[in-house]
Amino acid sequence: MQVHSARAGSADAGARGRGGKRELHRASNDRHVEGRFWSVLGLCEIGNFASLRRHLGRARADSLVLDVARRISGLVPDVRIAAAGRSVIEICFERETPEAAADDIDRIRKGFQRTLDLDGEPHHLQMHFGVAAAPSVEDDEVLLAEAAESALEQARADGRVVMLDLSRADLAFDKLTLMRELPRAIANGEMFLQYQPKVHVRRQEIASAEALVRWQHPTRGLILPGDFISVAEQAGEISTLTLWTLRQVIEDQRKLRADGFDMLLFVNISGQLLADPGFVNEVCEMLANTDAKLGFEITETAVIRDPESAIRHLQFFADSGVTLAIDDYGAGLSSLAYLKKLPARELKIDKMFVMQLTSSNRDPLIVRSTIDLAHALEMEVTAEGVETPSALALLSVMGCDMVQGFLISRPLGLDAFRKFLADDGHLDNANGHPASFVRPESFWKRA
Repeated sequence: MQVHSARAGSADAGARGRGGKRELHRASNDRHVEGRFWSVLGLCEIGNFASLRRHLGRARADSLVLDVARRISGLVPDVRIAAAGRSVIEICFERETPEAAADDIDRIRKGFQRTLDLDGEPHHLQMHFGVAAAPSVEDDEVLLAEAAESALEQARADGRVVMLDLSRADLAFDKLTLMRELPRAIANGEMFLQYQPKVHVRRQEIASAEALVRWQHPTRGLILPGDFISVAEQAGEISTLTLWTLRQVIEDQRKLRADGFDMLLFVNISGQLLADPGFVNEVCEMLANTDAKLGFEITETAVIRDPESAIRHLQFFADSGVTLAIDDYGAGLSSLAYLKKLPARELKIDKMFVMQLTSSNRDPLIVRSTIDLAHALEMEVTAEGVETPSALALLSVMGCDMVQGFLISRPLGLDAFRKFLADDGHLDNANGHPASFVRPESFWKRA
């Protein structure tokens, strides 16, 4: 199996920093650097699940992922395995090169060419494989997940394994072309939103959700924010894109309220817009004509661009009823001088500290001191990048107010998010019991 470029088919995948805050595309001439590993995320889907369910019955079909996971573990013992649905298995592992990862994926693919014994009957599983790989020093869990999903979509269409190497320079989009196409994309409804919930630790309920914008290009496929947010800023379209996002969030919030879920929805705001009086005035007018409950996530870097106007405009938003959250705290300069001036009510600890919480000596000290500092400033604290029950347990002991990450949920489209809320999916996932099927908690290997 070869490592494919994202351009080999209808779906493109690129590097992404959440909200466009970090671009990960980089040319990689040296395919292996001593001491450098690649993070790999694969989605393995049972393509003929529907027919198997009709033959086996729903109860047995819902446990089919257990059989798939056992075979994968037997083929590549060191992978970490989790369920991503009734017919999809998620596998994570690290390798020295993407080629080595491709070899293991191919070993898994060949392993499913043999029939699987299900209660004494042989059955053939038609498997689809979508895989994403990135250098471990650069990987982002949301980036990998979205690239893997894009690869899986392409794998379904092409009938082959698709693996995206996110370090390849040829994944980068032509920015000039995107600049020309972006206004049309906004006008033609090519943009859409996904929502990632934040769960209140003590109350065990979803307190809010973050809206994340995506671009479904008619020919390029999915374009991720790392490729178009900076383009929108350079092209002068970031105000138009953000205003579209705010209007869509307000409309989506009405639908959630109709379902009985009245919650705060957060939108990422570019630092460029904090210095734009026209944008600030238009948003304040928009908010004056709605009862929407909105929050804005801003980074310290955004404030540092023009501190005086940024802090003044943030106060306008706060006076209009917008909840302000400081995003990615600890990843930048983390200036206490700005922290004490911002009218923020929430501080989000960057995932770089949270993901090493149970394997590092220093990160727990940094996280605990940050939580205490935020509480002293009368702010609630959200930990980003929560992926394991052990990290959640430790954050709870430390007094962290809210958590966000793949342990709870990956970003979901509105309809999927509404179903997630209706099913109390956050309780199932936080306790290690995905609602889509029943399985012993000890079975799944976790990071």
